Amino acid sequence: MSKVAAFLSKEEETEVLEAIGMAEKSTSGEIRVHIEKETSIAPLERAVEVFHLLKMENTQERNGVLIYVAVKSKQFAIYGDQGIHNKVTDSFWDSTKNIMLNHFKEGNNKQALVEGIIKAGEQLKSYFPYQEDDTNELSNEISKGEL
Repeated sequence: MSKVAAFLSKEEETEVLEAIGMAEKSTSGEIRVHIEKETSIAPLERAVEVFHLLKMENTQERNGVLIYVAVKSKQFAIYGDQGIHNKVTDSFWDSTKNIMLNHFKEGNNKQALVEGIIKAGEQLKSYFPYQEDDTNELSNEISKGEL
């Protein structure tokens, strides 16, 4: 079994998808997770590449968020689109990263993602509250492998 396939069980993947759905019920922001084996560049730089490969900039408010994980490299990053960066400080994702890092260190991959997603949704809520006519602009599915 590959490192990417072993990162989350099917049941854990389902819980991560449920967390995305729950987080997006409180914000118009869009959250996605991408998992790949490794990265040879800085994780944030790779997250930006993946963000654009997944066409996550195609949201009305430019409020997409990507949680990127390089399994073998043991690195991750959180990247938010331009609409988010225009409203928040550089340290906006620090508390989310810290929560996730603590769980990753303990080998709790699913919990790292679930709590990171929920925290991201909470943070986005004050800047991008859920709207009655909100539509799910991006897939909630976890993308895997090199793009």
